[in-house]
Amino acid sequence: MFHTENDARFWDRIARKYAADPITDMTGYERTLERTRHYLEGDEVAFEFGCGTGTTALKLAPSLARLVATDISSEMIAIAREKAEAGGRANAEFEVATPDAAPWPDGTFDVAFGFNVLHLMAAREAALKGVHRLLRPGGLFISKTPCLKEMNPVVRVAIPVMQFFGKAPNVAVLSAQELEREITAAGFEIIERARHGSRGTDVRPFLVARKR
Repeated sequence: MFHTENDARFWDRIARKYAADPITDMTGYERTLERTRHYLEGDEVAFEFGCGTGTTALKLAPSLARLVATDISSEMIAIAREKAEAGGRANAEFEVATPDAAPWPDGTFDVAFGFNVLHLMAAREAALKGVHRLLRPGGLFISKTPCLKEMNPVVRVAIPVMQFFGKAPNVAVLSAQELEREITAAGFEIIERARHGSRGTDVRPFLVARKR
């Protein structure tokens, strides 16, 4: 499964607090948005998974014909819908769904986004295959993922403790190389690698992959 019920409950519980938290590296975030927009021509139909409260989806939606953004958390999706309505953004839809069990037909989307979510998946292989299925031939998958193997080991030690006390969801410890191998194995070709962080060492590789 893409997630456990515990993960969904975790994100439901913290959704309002998550929505209020500021972006810690706005410069790096804007670089990611700018580079993502570079691949968009304005007529694409896009799919996002792990959209959270919709901040990134709503920033990218003006560069798309239509965006379907999804998350496992119904509370996150509720907040995203509130934001879309308040901003009058009619071409962005928000649904509770996952790539491996998405209801849309094969080849529905031109591009897929997965920002800061791949490391949170209990079954990335199934999710990546789901993304591959949803994309048309030659479609793009654009992602940015924290790779915890590149972080301070203290962080990796702290995660199980936080999980024990209900302070963290499922988290995978990946390297950038392992992440690329998984994406490639799902039927993609990596066409761009970048790091957009503006503070210290950036452990979140930005990857653009094309469906083979």
